[in-house]
Amino acid sequence: MTLVLLAALSLMVIWAYIFTFRSRFPDESLFEAFDTQRGPERWPSLSVIVPARNEAELLRFTLPAVLSFYYPYLEIIVVDDCSEDATVQVAEEAAAAQGAANARVLRGSPPPPGWRGKLWALQQGLEASTGEWLLFADADVYFRANLARDLVRLALQGHYQMASLMVLLRTESFWDRLLIPPFFFFFHLLYPFHRVRSTRSRTAAAAGGCLLVERAALERAGGLSAVRDAWIDDVALGRALKRSGARTYLGATVQAACFRRYGTLRSIREMVVRSAFTQLRHSFPLLVLTLLALAFIFALPPVATALVMSGVVACSDLFHEFLLSLSVGMTVGLMILAYTPALRIYGLPVVWGFTLPAAAVVYALLTLESALRHALGSGPQWKGRRNR
Repeated sequence: MTLVLLAALSLMVIWAYIFTFRSRFPDESLFEAFDTQRGPERWPSLSVIVPARNEAELLRFTLPAVLSFYYPYLEIIVVDDCSEDATVQVAEEAAAAQGAANARVLRGSPPPPGWRGKLWALQQGLEASTGEWLLFADADVYFRANLARDLVRLALQGHYQMASLMVLLRTESFWDRLLIPPFFFFFHLLYPFHRVRSTRSRTAAAAGGCLLVERAALERAGGLSAVRDAWIDDVALGRALKRSGARTYLGATVQAACFRRYGTLRSIREMVVRSAFTQLRHSFPLLVLTLLALAFIFALPPVATALVMSGVVACSDLFHEFLLSLSVGMTVGLMILAYTPALRIYGLPVVWGFTLPAAAVVYALLTLESALRHALGSGPQWKGRRNR
């Protein structure tokens, strides 16, 4: 029974640490600026680069929003990443329909050896662009018209050389609501936004769907070629920029949303499996530690709560019984509180936080599948090829 009590107390301490130091979500982590603030003395020129591979269906909805950005000195470059559908035609028609003289479609070439597909598409757009600042925007993301202007303002006023935002993912089905908010939550646990922003912390990351970077800072970090072979390219780029001395901002926003529909466990599974083991640096010891951590930190609290409430687990004296009940209750409470910011962003009730342990179990299984695929030689792939 002493071991059970120690385990319960350990869980409580772990969740107290997570709640206090890892899940902290200060106001500046949520980007909700609107174009009502005073602008800088001079707006720098901005190039928006949109890599697109087989995105004809989504570009019909997302590209008009990008073309609607209002910004003093703006160019928009859509880079066709060797698409096999009507991506080029859709992009050209959208630009023509809105009379966007500052937009053009660049037909990209296949990635050379050592380059991932998406990064090579961005590199081609980078070489063709002229802006002092660059906004890398995923083709499946819908932006509000004021976002580019507000994000540049934030970077200039905060003296950041990179500002990146996690955009909303769609949560329409049960599987979406079960697994998408935890995806945000786990990312924030790994890379707490306030630590990414801190110059005293080595934590670095970025979100590739919306990434603003100063061209000069990118060049000092070695350019995109410094991360050309990275599967998780946004995190790698964030690290390269911070190592080079750039000040970096990472936050979340409700001003941009991914238009891609998941809806099923299978579609979410493919999104997670292709990168989970890469996130663990292809380390099987790290995989084992991760699975054990997910089981102990996330799956054990509800099990312990059920055992204590049912009387299956009990202590021989009232004091230790009180400690056991208190630690188990505090653990569950801290877990829900830590998860609440993610629930709030996705518009879910606090009570939905009780699904987090189930989601953690699913993610553990998907991470294991990701490792097995790597061991069997299938490895990650995206949109029909093994380099994005």
